[in-house]
Amino acid sequence: MNKNGSVGIVTPQKIAFETPLALANGQTLPRFDLMIETYGELNVEKTNAVLICHALSGNHHVAGYHTAEDKYPGWWDSMVGPGKPIDTERFFVVGLNNLGGCHGTTGPLSENPLTGRDYGADFPVVTVKDWVKSQAMLADYLGIAQWAAVVGGSLGGMQALQWTIDFPDRVRHALVIASAPKLSTQNIAFNDVARQAILTDPDFNDGHYAREAKIPTRGLRIARMMGHITYLAEDGLGKKFGRELHSDGYQYGYGVEFEVESYLRYQGDKFAGRFDANTYLLMTKALDYFDPAADYNNNLTKALQNVQAKFFVASFSTDWRFSPERSKELVKALIAARKPVQYIEVQSNHGHDAFLMEDEAYIRAVETYMNNVAKESES
Repeated sequence: MNKNGSVGIVTPQKIAFETPLALANGQTLPRFDLMIETYGELNVEKTNAVLICHALSGNHHVAGYHTAEDKYPGWWDSMVGPGKPIDTERFFVVGLNNLGGCHGTTGPLSENPLTGRDYGADFPVVTVKDWVKSQAMLADYLGIAQWAAVVGGSLGGMQALQWTIDFPDRVRHALVIASAPKLSTQNIAFNDVARQAILTDPDFNDGHYAREAKIPTRGLRIARMMGHITYLAEDGLGKKFGRELHSDGYQYGYGVEFEVESYLRYQGDKFAGRFDANTYLLMTKALDYFDPAADYNNNLTKALQNVQAKFFVASFSTDWRFSPERSKELVKALIAARKPVQYIEVQSNHGHDAFLMEDEAYIRAVETYMNNVAKESES
């Protein structure tokens, strides 16, 4: 595998949809835009398309660079590119920013066509089912009747799973990575604490902070710091920072004293400078609400009864936010529903964030699976 391979310079595209979109909460978006990026070429038969679904803080910029000066590539550049597991020399790969996002897709920062002002807090709560519905409209726009694979980690894995349930004949393979069929009580609790940090920020202004030229930076920063801790493993965090001090000796105050504090504050500040607080609220609510079995008397096996896709499910040993037990719950339901599934539990000290890393066993497993998907598409 060419680990240093890249799709190179890529240009995002904004696709406009003038058709109203009915949402799960009963509201309707009169129109919307989806910001996307594509890599590789769609074959004549249109059988080699792969959809990448992003996690909470992700976006359409999956791989490559926007300019030659960019310091960092897209968020999953280790996975997507020429010669990489999702090989852009064999697949036509589509990445998008979900509805409610803050990177070009219609969301709280966008203009509400009914008022001429930004949506702000008036942007409707969206669900994973809503996202999948909008993604199906995108597939129609691109002329893709069936995805060779829908791939995602964490919240992205939930979307891949929902695709197989809502549009069973439009997905051949689903790769559900570091994910779960629904959130645990603990996860819902973490999300609420993060939201409370934002909602109680003095600059939140009931969600209409942009109209006052304010940003609830403090709340968003704290939400991200707490979230970031849960994405990491104690083992990896301990090895990286231990109890190392930021300066010589204890300062006997409340400033930065330990290196781990400096790291978390840096991550919080960086995130608050690039992400929208209302979008953070929306994304965490979509996580909370995801529960496809709820429509089938809480029977996950029944929820999967009409699925036609083959599954690849991966978990990571130190991921306590989306533990291996949650992936096994999905695997057991798929087996009970007599659906094809391959499962791997990767030994890793990176915690939940391992799905973004280059653990050799993980990369090799995805590469092997996607190689078979490519052969199927080429036959």
